[in-house]
Amino acid sequence: MDFLLYIGAGAAVGFIVGMTGIGGGALMTPLLLSFGFPAHTAVGTDLLYAALTKAGGAYSHHRQKHVNWGLVKLLAVGSIPAALITGALLHMFFNDAEDYGHLLKNALGIMLVMTAVVIFMRTRIQAFAAARNARNLSRFRPAATIVMGILLGIFVTLSSVGAGAIGTAILMILYPALRGTHIVGTDIAHAVPLTLAAGLIHLGLGNVDFQLLGALLLGSIPAIHFGSMISRKVPDAILRPALASILLFMGARYMFQ
Repeated sequence: MDFLLYIGAGAAVGFIVGMTGIGGGALMTPLLLSFGFPAHTAVGTDLLYAALTKAGGAYSHHRQKHVNWGLVKLLAVGSIPAALITGALLHMFFNDAEDYGHLLKNALGIMLVMTAVVIFMRTRIQAFAAARNARNLSRFRPAATIVMGILLGIFVTLSSVGAGAIGTAILMILYPALRGTHIVGTDIAHAVPLTLAAGLIHLGLGNVDFQLLGALLLGSIPAIHFGSMISRKVPDAILRPALASILLFMGARYMFQ
């Protein structure tokens, strides 16, 4: 019965992701915690889940030439080493996964709140980015992109959240001239190696439940496609704020645990 419950959870999250495009980690990790999984298992399993589910999307965007691989490389130069170092520090300074569970929950809370803010402020972020378009920031962008990649690497490894919504916001602000489809494609393409690297780190730490991972994938893969098919029929102006409010509530809960 638990296996069927997890398939249903994967389907529910996949359906919402298909409709809204909001990252699965922001929904899946809190859901797994509510099922009673420890923080390290929820985060580790969700990271590999994210890498596998985003791979198809990244390939699709690549075929449509929506991926700026130069930006993916810049982000990865910061994020992948940061993820590896974060995993090494967890291994070095904590004797057991339960010992850093509170750290993972705090990081999750921070990233959920930030994700909610990005969803609420998406229009204003786009307007702010457009206003910066005329400024000559070209010499600062590569370094800023790497720094943002480092921050993503740390927090995604700790929380499994942020590779989607936060990554998109970063690209919108730093590269306002980039088309929306290219922002989404580039962000997804970067999320795959980041979540895969972070997931493999957690796998090495013993934080991945493969039975749970299989159940989530069985539910989510068809549900994502179904959600995307009916996304045009759902009032986005109602659904996104409602989801952002839920994420904000959950984020505030985990920030102070």
